[in-house]
Amino acid sequence: MTATYRLDSTSAAPAPQNAPPANDSPATARRAGRRATGRARRAETRAGIAMAAPAILLLLGFLIVPVLLGFALAFTNARLISPEPTRFVGWDNFVRAFTIDPSFFHSLINTFAFAAVVVPVQAGFGLFLALLVNQKIRGVTAFRVIFFIPVVTSIVVVSILWKFMYQGNGLVNSFINSVTFGAWQGTAWLNNPNTALGAIIVLSIWQAVGFHMLIWLSGLQTIPQELYEAARMDGAGTWQQFKNVTWPCLRSTRVFVLITITIAALGLFVQIDVMTQGGPVDSTTTLVYHAVRVGYSQQQIGYGSALSLIFFVIVLIIALVQRFLTRDKD
Repeated sequence: MTATYRLDSTSAAPAPQNAPPANDSPATARRAGRRATGRARRAETRAGIAMAAPAILLLLGFLIVPVLLGFALAFTNARLISPEPTRFVGWDNFVRAFTIDPSFFHSLINTFAFAAVVVPVQAGFGLFLALLVNQKIRGVTAFRVIFFIPVVTSIVVVSILWKFMYQGNGLVNSFINSVTFGAWQGTAWLNNPNTALGAIIVLSIWQAVGFHMLIWLSGLQTIPQELYEAARMDGAGTWQQFKNVTWPCLRSTRVFVLITITIAALGLFVQIDVMTQGGPVDSTTTLVYHAVRVGYSQQQIGYGSALSLIFFVIVLIIALVQRFLTRDKD
C-alpha cells in the first residue's frame, strides 16, 4: 500500500528540477517496494520477538540458568546453611563420589538394574497390549481406557496405594496366600532388601505401560493395511506378518519408545521417595534420589550438584549410544 501511494504521488506532483529521468521510474518503484518489504519484515521480526520473549525469559529463568548454576556449583563446596564461604574445590566432589561415598555406588547399581529390567519388559509388554487392543473386536475401547487409567493417575497416589498393598498383611500377600492355598507366605516386600527394588520395578511397569501401549498403538495404526493383505496373499502367517510387516514399519516408534523409557527409568525418583526413602540399607537408592537427598536433606548443594552432573553425563552418553545404534543406515 505504501509503494502504490508513492507512485501515485510522484506521478501527480510537478517534476522537480533534479528529478530522475522518466525511464528510471520502474527502478524507483522497485527500490520503494524493497524498502516497504524490509520495513514489513522488521515489523514482523519485532512482533515475533515480543511474542516469544515471555517463553524465552521463562526458559532462561527456570531451565538454562539453573542448569548452568548447577554445573558451576558442582565444583564448589557450597552448602545451604554454612558459615563458611563458598569456594572452588575443583574435582573434589567427583573424587569423593567415586572413592568415598558407598551410597553412590549403591545408587548407581540400583539405577542401572532398574533400567535394565524396566526398559525391555515395559517396552515389550506395551507392544503386546497394543497388538491386543489394535484388533477390531467388541469392547476394545474399554480395554484401551482400562490400560491407560494408571497413566493419568498421580504417581504419588499410586505409590502410596502400592505401599499399603506391599505390607505384610497387604493385598499382595493375601492374593498369594489365596492362590497357593497358604503354602507360600509373603513378606513385607518393601522392608526386605532382597525384594524392595523388585517390588518397585513391578509397580513402575504397571503404572507406565499404558502410556507406551498408546505410543505403540499409534505406530500400528499408521501401517497400511495393503501390506498385510499382500502378505496374506503370499501365504504369510501371523508371526511372519509381524516379523516382515509390523516390526519393520514400527522402526521410528521403536526408537522413540526406547529413548523415552530409558530416560524415564534412569530418572527414577518419586516411587523411591514415597515408598522406601532409599532403604532398606540403600537397596532402593537411585542416583537421582541420592543427589536430591544429599543436596536438600543434607544441605550439601555442591556435592549434590556434582552427582547431578554425573547423572547428566551418563544419560547423555546412553542416549547418544542408543541414537547411534538405532540410526537410519540407509
